[in-house]
Amino acid sequence: MTKRWKIKERGTEAAAALQAGLGIHPILCDLLVQRGILDFESAKKFFRPQLEDLHDPWLMKDMDKAVARICDAIGRKEKILVFGDYDVDGTTSVACMYQFLKKIHTELDFYIPHRYREGYGVSKAGIDFAKENGFTLIISLDCGIKSYDLIGYAKDLGIDFVVCDHHLPDEIIPPAVAILNPKQSDCNYPYKELCGCGVGFKLISALAPQFGLGNEHVYEYLDLLATAIAADIVPITGENRILAFHGLQKVNKDPNKGIRALMQLSGLKGELQINNLVFMIAPRVNAAGRMDDARKAVQLFIAETDKEALEYAELLHSDNSDRKEADSSITEEALQQIRSHPEWDKRSSTLVYQPHWHKGVVGIVASRLIEHYYRPTIVLTRSGDYVAGSARSVPGFNLYEAIHACREHLLGYGGHFAAAGMTLETEQVDALREKFEQVVSSTIDPQMLIPEIEIDAVISLQDIKWSFYNIISQMEPFGPENPAPVFMIKAAQDKGLSRIVKEQHIRFVLSENGTSITGIGFGMADKFPLLQGSQPVDVVFKIDVNEWNGNTSLQIRVTDLRNAAE
Repeated sequence: MTKRWKIKERGTEAAAALQAGLGIHPILCDLLVQRGILDFESAKKFFRPQLEDLHDPWLMKDMDKAVARICDAIGRKEKILVFGDYDVDGTTSVACMYQFLKKIHTELDFYIPHRYREGYGVSKAGIDFAKENGFTLIISLDCGIKSYDLIGYAKDLGIDFVVCDHHLPDEIIPPAVAILNPKQSDCNYPYKELCGCGVGFKLISALAPQFGLGNEHVYEYLDLLATAIAADIVPITGENRILAFHGLQKVNKDPNKGIRALMQLSGLKGELQINNLVFMIAPRVNAAGRMDDARKAVQLFIAETDKEALEYAELLHSDNSDRKEADSSITEEALQQIRSHPEWDKRSSTLVYQPHWHKGVVGIVASRLIEHYYRPTIVLTRSGDYVAGSARSVPGFNLYEAIHACREHLLGYGGHFAAAGMTLETEQVDALREKFEQVVSSTIDPQMLIPEIEIDAVISLQDIKWSFYNIISQMEPFGPENPAPVFMIKAAQDKGLSRIVKEQHIRFVLSENGTSITGIGFGMADKFPLLQGSQPVDVVFKIDVNEWNGNTSLQIRVTDLRNAAE
């Protein structure tokens, strides 16, 4: 697949001023300026994140009301139900809050809605469970901000709600006792990008001193919070960067028993980075809700012994194996369906449907299809008497608006800019395919159908030294708004030693101006002919560390290459 290369601007006055203050490589100063770091003090906070720089939780709107209601419930020995969503953010939120409250309160339980029987967020079944079991206070985490009717229903039943959420509020907010959400327009909390677990963490931070508990009782959940930050793809800036940085330290020094058990089953060794949480830990937690019941993800995180944690981890590991098998087989069936319709080749969108596909993985499959056919994609399956599915977008295209424009063919839909879900009658599938294509093809910028690689800077192979790499590694944890730097070298020569590995990958040996370096390009075997013509190539890559036979060296992880003449 051909990709667009976009090189970011560098060499600004701000970068020159920063370079004068820091005395590091000018390109590193460009990287910092691209991330909004313009002076020595902000650079110091960026490279040395301190927990002391976290904002006062009492700055959050309704924090006083939330703390007062929870303290009142604990004083009166009321039954409190901790309620959260079935994904990583929701289950880690519930695990943190449940474990914390357990230190100071015994009348306590937690509730995770079933993905297919109850759907996303606060559920009527959950409220009915609370009523039947005598709960008078529900603390909702990672959900609740849009549950106006259901929280009203709970209020009529004599059940109060404290909502901890980070999703964008509607104009009308629910009748909860307190709503903690920094995205509320009248909330003055300085940092707006916390995940659901982050909002719950701020509530724990405010509650702890009320019961004489020190910071150690708050910070013990930082590893779970880092997992939520990683999985929920929130910006790794401000407070999220501080929390993720220290959460990763805890993961590597003294992890939650559940995380340790998942690490063991995943075969993870050495120091974990945020990518390990995203690609190894998070999928196993999410798989519980996708394939079965996410309650066991919370049970994993609150396990009191390593043995108990390993038992739950094995259940999640099994769910994840089932998820991967379903994901793989459904993706192949979907690709075959696309290949069998050559008339779809020129389309700006994809819609595929099979009634037997597993509902829990259709969103993942939509993302997989975009890797092959870079265009907005809907994957549908049978759900009871109806058809249901998920949609995913390409960067820059507002998927929710496109789905909204197709509403005449839908029974229900919801989502946001990049992802959406929908329900429809079976007989509407073909009509939706045509309408979706009509909407996408008439509104999408054709450039959006060509994947773009953003390149931070053009460098020389001579720049790739340990001193250069060590500063880049201090920019971790990487993630949204703080991505791992992407570099380019121009007119590199293949040394004649590059080769295809395992039929899919390329092991590179490249040189430029007398300097050579090795590298790896995963899934790039189709690009190998470019190296065989003895012509110089432009290469896009990240800097990586290669460990082999006890030796450690710098290498490049190549993401794309093309003839230097292009």
